[in-house]
Amino acid sequence: MKFIQAALIIATSTLLFSCGTAKKLKLADIRYHVLDSTYQDLQRKLNDAQLLASQKQARIESLEEQLKAKKIQNDETLNQLQSLSVISTSQAESIKKSLENINGKDAYIKDLQGAMQRKDSLTMNLVMNLKGALGNISDEDVNVKVDKGVVYIDISDKMLFKSGSFDVTNPAKAVLEKVAKVLNNQPDIEFMVEGHTDAVEFSQPPLADNWDLSVKRATSVVRLLEDQYHIDPKRMTAAGRSSFIPVASNDTEKGRATNRRTRIVILPQLDQFFKLLETPKGQ
Repeated sequence: MKFIQAALIIATSTLLFSCGTAKKLKLADIRYHVLDSTYQDLQRKLNDAQLLASQKQARIESLEEQLKAKKIQNDETLNQLQSLSVISTSQAESIKKSLENINGKDAYIKDLQGAMQRKDSLTMNLVMNLKGALGNISDEDVNVKVDKGVVYIDISDKMLFKSGSFDVTNPAKAVLEKVAKVLNNQPDIEFMVEGHTDAVEFSQPPLADNWDLSVKRATSVVRLLEDQYHIDPKRMTAAGRSSFIPVASNDTEKGRATNRRTRIVILPQLDQFFKLLETPKGQ
């Protein structure tokens, strides 16, 4: 009896030990597969990173080889020119330095782009000031726009002048006063006042034709800006364009009315633009 009990105890212990070992082996197997999957994933990422680095290095080496070949080609060209006595030694050295400073051109282009952006900001600021000053005036009467970096202020002749006349009307004077305030706040700006007519032939003494009418209308606006609103006359140019730059068809009354206009053109200032190039970075 005692022998049987002892045998049962031994068998039970063996069975429990076997079950515990099996569970541990299963857990270990699961952990192994998790670690192996993580390892494989990291290995793939490492391989991808190494491949990318290798491609970048190959690209760098290719560019270096191209640059080296270009320098050799430039040197050979200079030597050939010198041997042909086309240029002097000093001239060859000067050209060589120019070729070696190609990267400087890239820096200049970047500075030029920055200056263009600053110029565009100044232009938009001027446009916003003009539109703010003009307030709720209809775009059919006064239109402010930017075309290819140039600011234009178009004022319809139905507001500025009576038919066939070059005397500025009172309602137009109120508009020109608002424009003058903005322009007086920008004393470095120069501008041109252009008179435009429609294509209907005009002749009324002392005016001979549309050329005369367009010029007289432009000079009337310029005189008003100078005499009443105190804009420096050195900043202004008066020009007559007659009927030869229409913005609408002259076949309809509406089109002809659109073409009869006085335009103020804000002239681009190249010296101011180059001053922008000289402006230190960060300012």
